[in-house]
Amino acid sequence: MFKRLVTSAVLGAAILGSQAGLAADYTLKFGHLANEQHVWHQAAVKFKELVEENSEGRIEVQVYPNEQLGAEMDVINSIQLGTADMTITGESLQNWAPKAAMMAVPYAFRDSEHLEQAVEGEIGDQIEAQITERANLVPLAWFERGPRHLTSNRPIASPDELDGIRLRVPNVPLFVDTWEALGARPTPMAFSEVFTALQQSTIEAQENPLSLIESASFYEVQDNVNLTGHVRSWIYVVIGRNKLEAMPEELQQVVRDAAQEMQAYEAELFAEDQQRLRQSLQERGMEFVEVDTQAFIEKARPAVLEALNEEQRELFDAIQKL
Repeated sequence: MFKRLVTSAVLGAAILGSQAGLAADYTLKFGHLANEQHVWHQAAVKFKELVEENSEGRIEVQVYPNEQLGAEMDVINSIQLGTADMTITGESLQNWAPKAAMMAVPYAFRDSEHLEQAVEGEIGDQIEAQITERANLVPLAWFERGPRHLTSNRPIASPDELDGIRLRVPNVPLFVDTWEALGARPTPMAFSEVFTALQQSTIEAQENPLSLIESASFYEVQDNVNLTGHVRSWIYVVIGRNKLEAMPEELQQVVRDAAQEMQAYEAELFAEDQQRLRQSLQERGMEFVEVDTQAFIEKARPAVLEALNEEQRELFDAIQKL
């Protein structure tokens, strides 16, 4: 009897000890808008695995997809209040840091290589520094977003062929001004209304990345993907500066190193997904149309420059010189 009691006590102490050992010193609540199948979520899960392993359990990462912690701006506000810690965010950051507007300016970047050169260089450093200073968020990693392309039921290879086409755009003044300058009739509209509007011919075209063209089934109501690539952009994974700086230096480094590995992992997934998306849309009957990119750039440029303030225009000019 005594032996059994001793054994039970030892086992109980071991269990309690192991549970105590599993308790993390820090918890990172990482909320984002993507679903579980999206490459951003897969990258976030990779980050969680790396941080928890390399911190030997001292940091726990809780990932919340599907806007479980709220919409993008809600999560940013929560991070600033200290009730959330990390998110994935883009040009919305211009609400605090005007230089972040560069993350979605039409025809700012020629291609993926040009975008990477800007983000990884001095221009990216300026944008990140302003985000940290004014939004109190630290960019840890960045992901390229799929370029926005124009879909329509007739091929459009040059701006002259837009010819007043009724085009849905998000409610972004810069996008409206740019498409007007190109010769279209842009109509701001909620994304949820676009499929029905195309189906009923209320609008004739829309513009979005391939991922949204596929997921929204626009291939059922549009015949062509015109490869305008008019917006090439990126998005940041950010953490609250107060949360990051509350950790010891060695754990801050664990977080930063894991973020860089996450970035490389997501870049591989993104490249694979872009290839898959094109093939998928072609199999569903969409034609991919090469366009006169230079003609689009030249016609859009005056409207783009007019929309930028002096600070943003200086950054835009610096990007063009890369």
